[in-house]
Amino acid sequence: MEHVAVNPWVAVAYLISGVCFILALRGLSNPQTSQRGNRFGMIGMAIAVVTTLVTHVPVLETVVVGYDMAAVFQRIDTLAALEILAAIALGGAIGLVTARRIAMTAMPQLVAAFHSLVGLAAVLVAVAAFLNPLAFGIAEVVTPLIGAPFAAIERVSRIEMILGVAIGAITFSGSVIAFLKLNGNMSGSPILLPMRHAINLGILLMIAFFSFGFWHSQSPLDFWIVVGLSFAIGFLLIVPIGGADMPVVVSMLNSYSGWAAAAMGFTLHNTAMIITGALVGSSGAILSYIMCRAMNRSFISVIAGGFGATAAVEGEAKEQRPWKRGSAEDAAFLMQQADQVIIVPGYGMAVSQAQHALREMGDKLKEAGVRVKYAIHPVAGRMPGHMNVLLAEANVPYDEVFELEDINSEFAQTDVAFVIGANDVTNPAAKTDKTSPIYGMPILDVERAKTVLFVKRSMGGVGYAGVDNDVFYMDNTMMLLADAKKMVEEIVKALD
Repeated sequence: MEHVAVNPWVAVAYLISGVCFILALRGLSNPQTSQRGNRFGMIGMAIAVVTTLVTHVPVLETVVVGYDMAAVFQRIDTLAALEILAAIALGGAIGLVTARRIAMTAMPQLVAAFHSLVGLAAVLVAVAAFLNPLAFGIAEVVTPLIGAPFAAIERVSRIEMILGVAIGAITFSGSVIAFLKLNGNMSGSPILLPMRHAINLGILLMIAFFSFGFWHSQSPLDFWIVVGLSFAIGFLLIVPIGGADMPVVVSMLNSYSGWAAAAMGFTLHNTAMIITGALVGSSGAILSYIMCRAMNRSFISVIAGGFGATAAVEGEAKEQRPWKRGSAEDAAFLMQQADQVIIVPGYGMAVSQAQHALREMGDKLKEAGVRVKYAIHPVAGRMPGHMNVLLAEANVPYDEVFELEDINSEFAQTDVAFVIGANDVTNPAAKTDKTSPIYGMPILDVERAKTVLFVKRSMGGVGYAGVDNDVFYMDNTMMLLADAKKMVEEIVKALD
């Protein structure tokens, strides 16, 4: 089939869109420029969507295939245009309502859910292209000497199609499992199946084998087998990954969704999708690698499904150990007498929405002459940058927020470490217990501070990785057992 030449203005529009996306990524790399980065991203996406609509809607290819003829007609189809615009309006309305109603605590689940939709969209586009390749301009009608005419998909398009459907299916099923883990519908501990690595390797080899078969012969059976196996491997790769590694998983699935979109961009002959998908895929992969290094994790091990992970012991009785309980008044007095207080936020802060009260507490301490800093672990919360977003929402000054490698050495010279809902990222077991599921992960050394104030709902719970924290029982630790927001508000009152 002869392809229609690309309008040079369309290429320019897509180029501008791609530049906007690059500027968006650059802006999002720094909290102070993140809003500007978001604006660039919105402008770039608006340009890409409008350009695509103007150049493709409402042109519809209707294919008529007979035993002795094949004709392709282009016609204006108003109904198709209305269907597309209605779908855009419906999706936009759902996105707007979701963005307004979703709580910040549920943001990781929302991101995982969005990744699953991107993966499913890639699968559906690939299936549509497989079922009607002539409509996508990736095939030509072949009339054999014996038998009925058929649409022969171009060999390069078969590669794009099978890559898109495989990556998209893995992204979809993997993101569904990530959502269930993040939302508490599935255990955050590693779920280790027997012979999981042999099974995973076997499935991956089968995907490669049947993908080659589809590329070679365009066999429908090979195509559908790849679809089914890809859905299965996405499930199997994410199930054995524990909660401590979940932020890396979210970032990794983001990368997968980008590569799936890029593959479908080739199938649809859409430059904007190729550029956007490549940017998302590469940036997600780089972020995953950086986070793995920050956690002392092997990047290959994580993406291979938690290689080397150990199962958490379920139902094991916890050892009864002595610990000290304090009050809001005790905490206020200790922090008022301190020269420096380092605040360590975690997912417990997000759950209780305590960030605004925490910023008010920090302001009152600074008024009393206390130096206040915030220490952020790379995987605090359940997605990359979760704590940074919450603190920015509460207008905490950017120059008071420090990453692990920049502040960890200061705990030894700090009077008070105020830990609010951060368990796994402060757990010394990561350094001392080789059997722990978080072993090897760098932690914030809060136990080195003169006094540790640990805000926690109760002593009965453990962190997302299911591991008890030795810091609770140290001589320099005072446990503040209450809802995080309520406790901080009481401390603020005691500071008056």
